[in-house]
Amino acid sequence: MINVTVINLKTSIKYLVWVVILATGLACTSFFIKNSTKITFIQKISTISFNKCLDITLPDIEGKINRLEESKITSRSSNIKRVLGVELSMMDNIKNNDTITSNDINLIEEDILEETDIADTNIKTEEIKEHNITAKYNLTYGTVKVKNESKKEITEDILIPNISLENKKDILIFHTHTCESYTPSEKFNYEMTGSYRTTDLNFTVARVGRELKNYLNTYDFNVIHDETYHDYPAYSGSYGKSLTTVENLLKSQPNTQIILDLHRDAIGSNSDYAPSVKIGDEVAAQMMFVIGTDGGGLEHLNWQQNLKFAVKLQEKANELYPGLFRPIIVRNSRYNQHLSKAATIIEVGATGNTMEQCIVSMKYLSKILDEIMK
Repeated sequence: MINVTVINLKTSIKYLVWVVILATGLACTSFFIKNSTKITFIQKISTISFNKCLDITLPDIEGKINRLEESKITSRSSNIKRVLGVELSMMDNIKNNDTITSNDINLIEEDILEETDIADTNIKTEEIKEHNITAKYNLTYGTVKVKNESKKEITEDILIPNISLENKKDILIFHTHTCESYTPSEKFNYEMTGSYRTTDLNFTVARVGRELKNYLNTYDFNVIHDETYHDYPAYSGSYGKSLTTVENLLKSQPNTQIILDLHRDAIGSNSDYAPSVKIGDEVAAQMMFVIGTDGGGLEHLNWQQNLKFAVKLQEKANELYPGLFRPIIVRNSRYNQHLSKAATIIEVGATGNTMEQCIVSMKYLSKILDEIMK
């Protein structure tokens, strides 16, 4: 009798342990199901995949975002929250496609950029002659030099920068030749997928535009920066593709007047062509406006206003940082500049310049834009 009782007690304890384990498992399952609106913890257990790991971690990340939002601790925490939000969105994308696009990476890169410093004025500036070519021009307006390569006659009246913008705070930045890149450096070293070209937008003019946006934000400009590929996978038709992009962006921001198409200068047969200027202790890549006209036969009612805008900006640049800009070039093609009266191409550096030098240029370009918009 005693032996039978002992046996039943052991059996009971054994069953009790199993009941506790089962209850714990059900509680954990309930927790994960409750904290995820899209993901079910109990999926095909026999197929353990990377997606399952995401299913488990996503609720925790989402919880972090919610806690950050509730606490409202600091502006820095707000930045972290946005980064976590991007990461959460990217993880959803991995679950659906198992891929991360370059634009996803760029979004994170843009949010976590370090705070920018504000450009000083009254700094000694001098042009660097090495790895440069002599600037050519055939027109002048005050300190501004212009090289007219178009069929249009440009009078002094056309060059007078008497342009008035109704909207001085909204700026649109894009890149017709998104994959244009620079000479690799220790910090910005990359593998070229073409002659000074790469599809990695952390090393192209898209990165330059990203930095310009970051600087402009410190002056309270409202900036839209588009990093759409327009020259990849095909280079031909780039301007037609970028036209569609800008037209679509203007549908949501129809009052935007300042439209900047950032490029890298391709002039010169030498790969070490690096037009530069020294501002204080920093080396900046020289920049150049390219203004289109209706000389090629396409309607372009804004070309004179675009030219006035470039002259006004370069006039201020020559006052603050002489030599930062090369002579303005005017050509027959309109380069999509018919979309606004303050639209222009800005060539930032050339193949021989480094990304560091181009980023320095954005620091001073943003200061110039702020000065002329006051």
